[in-house]
Amino acid sequence: MMKSPLEQFEVYPVIQLESLDGRFDFSITNFALFLLLDFSFLLIILILAVYKRGLLPTRLRALIEEVYLFVLDTVKQQTGNVGLKYTVFYFLVFFFILVSNLLGLIPFCFTTTSHLIMVSFIALTANLAFVFIGFARHGLSFLKLFFPSSAPKPLVPLITVIEVVSYLIRSFSLSLRLFANMMAGHILLYILASFVLRLMGAGLVLAAFLPIALMIGVFALELGICCIQAYVFLVLLSIYLSDSIASPGH
Repeated sequence: MMKSPLEQFEVYPVIQLESLDGRFDFSITNFALFLLLDFSFLLIILILAVYKRGLLPTRLRALIEEVYLFVLDTVKQQTGNVGLKYTVFYFLVFFFILVSNLLGLIPFCFTTTSHLIMVSFIALTANLAFVFIGFARHGLSFLKLFFPSSAPKPLVPLITVIEVVSYLIRSFSLSLRLFANMMAGHILLYILASFVLRLMGAGLVLAAFLPIALMIGVFALELGICCIQAYVFLVLLSIYLSDSIASPGH
């Protein structure tokens, strides 16, 4: 039994691996293990979905196609037809975050998206790619994104600083939103589960029915939040891409 709700997010080595001189540590942590599990589960689902080809798609393939079309429609709404060539990237990011969120709700599983370093890596990598895309499409004119042409000239320096700062903190705000929601939900589930166990341990079985009902309700809510947060991550990344591919200054 964990003593603190935060212990479920602790990263610790599962398999100890060190170099002979002890200078390098190659230990496999629970974070790395479940990250590999998330990728493996995602890969298995995609392989099974396309493994059997036929006139009538299987239920799994139909489900994956619906998810892909959903991502395609979302990207098209935010970026137009220009951004459709990046749909595969968005599909993999959305599906990976969704799978990671849902697997984290399984008892004794580790939620990789509840760690800021994990989601920050995805967000920062994507935003750096969007910067390169912006310069590749528009050259130095991409910098006009930070210099609003319609703003009053005395306010241009202040607005430019605000635009640059807001652009730089995109990765952090995007990561923080997903990380905070995943962590808060798991902490709440832990508190309710601990309360139930304490009541039942004290012989108050009937009194435990109310927190059990609350825990079931919170779990159902967490299922929805897992899907919504993956969608929000997808939408915001699509909006950030649209800034890079749109004509600067508009």
